[in-house]
Amino acid sequence: MVFSAKTNGSDEWKAVISAISTLVEEATFESTVEGISFRGMDPSHVALIDVSWPNSAFEKYECDSDIKFGVRIDEFSQLIKRAGKNESIEINISEDNMLLVTIGKNKKYKMRLIESSASDTPLPKIPYDSKITLSSSTFDKILGDVQVVSDYLTIHSVDTKADFSGKGDSGEVNISLEKNKDELIEISVKEENTGTYSLEYLNPIIKAVGSTVDTVTCEYSDAKPLRIEFKVANIGRIHFFLAPRVES
Repeated sequence: MVFSAKTNGSDEWKAVISAISTLVEEATFESTVEGISFRGMDPSHVALIDVSWPNSAFEKYECDSDIKFGVRIDEFSQLIKRAGKNESIEINISEDNMLLVTIGKNKKYKMRLIESSASDTPLPKIPYDSKITLSSSTFDKILGDVQVVSDYLTIHSVDTKADFSGKGDSGEVNISLEKNKDELIEISVKEENTGTYSLEYLNPIIKAVGSTVDTVTCEYSDAKPLRIEFKVANIGRIHFFLAPRVES
């Protein structure tokens, strides 16, 4: 078995690990000739993360057969955090089934792998009615503004306008953005619709990945999961799905 994946900096791994750590404590990565991927759900099956990291995004990548390797995210994260921004990170798997992590030119770690617990998690195939793109910093600020009064974010869109709102015991808030007038970069609306989603899941993922991307793209419809796409430099894409709030 030949497997080696090297990045010329640490930001890529830090973004991937930060994203995954918002949902799970253990992760199973799958490596093929095409690249590295991860897909997993949180224990309550409310949110899902899908990472696609093509071989072309690595400085060096070799994989001659499909393999899966499982890690404890907190342990892996501690290793990755020891890398400076411009230090390379190379991972290999040893013959005695240890994860070898080389940081820069002279730091070499060995980490015990865990048994793969991955189960096939299909991606939701959903036709959406609304799609918006805005800067990650704008979206992060909106989430913070809404969280002051609510545990949930409601997105309502019509024509070229998107409203972000929240309501709680202490009050309510509404933030309107219109294309070409505000920070709304793109908006496409097939028909007027509304979705409500938990900030408990939204805030961590935006803070974890948002700092590594310029924009986020959200797709949503009435009573359907929210889909967020992050295009991370030198990674490819990270997709985040979040189930809608169901009114009781």
